[in-house]
Amino acid sequence: MIIFGHRGAKGEAPENTLPGFIHAYRQGIRHFELDLVLSRDGVPVMVHDLTVDRTTGHTGSVGSFTATELAGMDARPDPSVWPRPTGIPALEVLLDSLEGLEQLQLEVKKDNRSRLNVLCNRLTEIIQRRELHHRVVVTSSDPWFLRQIRRRDRNIRLGLVAERRFPNPLSLAARLGCEYFCANWKIVSRSMIATAHRRNMHVSTWTVNRIHDMLQLEELGVDSIITDYPTSSRMFFDNRANAALELPPRQASPETA
Repeated sequence: MIIFGHRGAKGEAPENTLPGFIHAYRQGIRHFELDLVLSRDGVPVMVHDLTVDRTTGHTGSVGSFTATELAGMDARPDPSVWPRPTGIPALEVLLDSLEGLEQLQLEVKKDNRSRLNVLCNRLTEIIQRRELHHRVVVTSSDPWFLRQIRRRDRNIRLGLVAERRFPNPLSLAARLGCEYFCANWKIVSRSMIATAHRRNMHVSTWTVNRIHDMLQLEELGVDSIITDYPTSSRMFFDNRANAALELPPRQASPETA
C-alpha cells in the first residue's frame, strides 16, 4: 500500500507548508499530495483554498497577494502546537528543498479560466524544465484544466479528482486519458477499482485516516491512500511487513510428518 501525505501531513503539521513536508519526509514519506493556486505574480503556490482566510490571519484571495507576501504570512492553525511561524510556499521552494521525492499529486482547484490558463502554462514549464514527468501527476476535478495540460504536453500524467459516483466519474477519467483516478474513498467499489485497473489507471483514495478503512480499501484493491497522518500510517504497514518476515516457519503436525 502506497501512502501519500495529504497536504504534506495535515494531521501532524501545518497543511501545505514546507515544515509539514520536511516533518513527514524525515519519517520516510516520499509520496505527497498538495494543492496549487496561482499568486498575483504568476507563481504556483501551495494552498488549498482560493482565499487565505482559513489558513492564515489574513483575508483576501490568494490571487491578490504576491508569492513573497504569501510566504511571509503565518499558516499555522495553532501556534501553541507548532512553535515556529511558517508561510505559504511556492511549489518550487518545495522542489528545491527535498530531494528524492518519489511521487507528487499536484491538485489544481477550480478557478476562473484566465488564471487557470496561466497556472497551466507555469506548471507545464516547471515539469518540463525539471524533468518531472515520471514523478508528478497533475490532478483536478476540472476537466477543462486537465484537457489544457494534455494539450500542452501529452507526456504529463493526469488524474481526475472524483467526489461523487454520479455522473460516472470513471468514464470521464477514461475520456480524459487519465492515468490516475483520485476518488473520495467512500465512493469506490471493487468493480469500480477493477474497471479502473483494466483501463490502466492507478486508483488513489482520499482522505483516509483510520487504519480499519485503509485495510478495507487495500482488500478492495486500491493502489494508494492519501492520509492526514502519513507517518503513523506508514509505521503500521512497515511493522506489519516486518512482522510477516519474522514469523517462524510453520511446523508440520505429527499426523502429517
